[in-house]
Amino acid sequence: MDVFPDFGSVGGSSDLRMVVGALLMFVLIIAVLMLIVSAIIWAIASGTGNHHTATKARTGSWVALGAAALAGAGVTWVNFLLGIGEGL
Repeated sequence: MDVFPDFGSVGGSSDLRMVVGALLMFVLIIAVLMLIVSAIIWAIASGTGNHHTATKARTGSWVALGAAALAGAGVTWVNFLLGIGEGL
């Protein structure tokens, strides 16, 4: 039995894929920029002895890293689930 979603039956599915791809690109770009800025602020704050700002920047770095990982892994997760769906 071959079970696979029929993406052609949804009207405007090509436009939807383009929008989702563009949003994923923006999420990844913003997450990487946030990671860079947070890491720079973390380094400067640690060097100057401002521990409160360093803690906030470290948290920002971890959040940015997590957002980039989740956004990147989202496509892999969906493809994995579609592969399982074919085998049911």
